[in-house]
Parts: sequence; C-alpha cells; structure tokens
Amino acid sequence: MQVNKAVALVTGAGSGLGAATARRLASQGARVAVLDVSLEAAQSVANDIGGLALAADVSNADQVEAAFAAAHDALGSAPSIVVSCAGIGTATRILPRDGTLTIDAFDRTVRVNLIGTYTVLNIAARAMAKLDPQGDDGARGVIINTASVAIEDGQIGQSAYAASKGGVASMTLPAARELARFGIRVMTIAPGLFETAMSAGLPDEAKAQILTNVPFPNRMGAPDEYAQLVQSIVENPMLNGTVIRIDAATRMPIK
Repeated sequence: MQVNKAVALVTGAGSGLGAATARRLASQGARVAVLDVSLEAAQSVANDIGGLALAADVSNADQVEAAFAAAHDALGSAPSIVVSCAGIGTATRILPRDGTLTIDAFDRTVRVNLIGTYTVLNIAARAMAKLDPQGDDGARGVIINTASVAIEDGQIGQSAYAASKGGVASMTLPAARELARFGIRVMTIAPGLFETAMSAGLPDEAKAQILTNVPFPNRMGAPDEYAQLVQSIVENPMLNGTVIRIDAATRMPIK
C-alpha cells in the first residue's frame, strides 16, 4: 500500500512515537489525522504537518467514533492507515509495601492500553471495510498496533502494563485472519526503550540499568525509527498478522 495520498489516522499522536509517526506519514504524502487525548498536543503536531487535530480518549467508543467521522468529513475518506500509539505506562506491584490493593491501577491500564487499542481497531476496521479495494491484492487498509517488549520480558511492577500489551500482541493474528476477507492487514510493533515522554519519567538509574542490557546500538531508540518501521509495514503487503520487536536485541532485566 502506498503512503502517498493515503488518509491516515494516528492515535497518541500528540507526542512520542505517535507524533513521529504522524510526521513521517505526512512527509511521505499522507493526509494525517492527529488524534490525542490532549487537543492542544494534537494541534501542535497537526500545525507542523498540515494535518487534522482531533481529541479523543481511546477507551471511549463514542469519542473514537466521532473522531473517525470527523476525519472522514475533513479528509474526504475513511483512513486506510491507522496506527495506535495511545497508551499509558504504569509501575505498580501486585503486593506493594503498604499492602494496598492495586486493582484500580490494573483496570485503568488495561482499559487504556488494551480496550482502547481494540476500540480503535474495531472502529477502524468497520470504516476501512467500506473503502474500495486497491491494487491487484484488493487491499483496503492496514492497522498497526503498539505493544511492548514487556509482553515477553516484563519487569517487576509491570504486571498490569505487560498484561495490557500482551493482550494487544495476542489479538494480532486472529484479527488479521478475520479481517483478511476485507483486504485489511493487522500488525503489531513491540518497542523496547525509546525516547518518549513515558521513558522520560524513568529514573536515571533505571535507564542506565536498562541500557546495560541493550547490545547494539547501545542507546534508546529514536521515535522516528519506530515511525520508519510503520512506513515499511504499510508499504510491504506481506507483513500481516505478526508482532515485530524493535529493541536493538535488548532483553529487559528483572527490575
């Protein structure tokens, strides 16, 4: 699928991986809807790339539906490229020292990261299925979700985060199989440690410890390196139904 002239919608696009993805797709000629829970953040990126700013909480189906409708009206078509980058990072132990229950934190993490991703997937697929098929393969679109290396090597305190991202990874293949008859591909990217607002909140000691487990290149990833992979997935029709780690061969330490 060609990026040029395509309509794209990126969630969590007000910063970090989502912003980098919106910028790269726009630089390749896509018309981009920049969706974020913060309209101010979305507008800042949209202003830079000539895109459309939209505000929505991805875990709220009504808000997501309204955002897709607004994108269709403003950009002239439902998006054929949808990238879900919206998510939250939590560090909550199952048994914290103060003995408090952490069920609410688990529920919120799953609601945003997993249910939010599914909500976008569900609404995007419904919109894409109505598009005219393109090319010899009859492609209608591609949906790219974001998991994390925590799906395979989550650290202490990441039970909620790993579970939410593990759910995203696990639904990739069944979603791709179901949506194949509509010409819609589904892929998931599992990033390691990248330079984002989420990683900025980590203590320097934690970052240094993580980097000791990054073979090469021994650094955090640049958001545009994630965006570059998004572009490759969009343009390569044989990439479907799987999870790609982008992590410089890192394996996360126990904590």
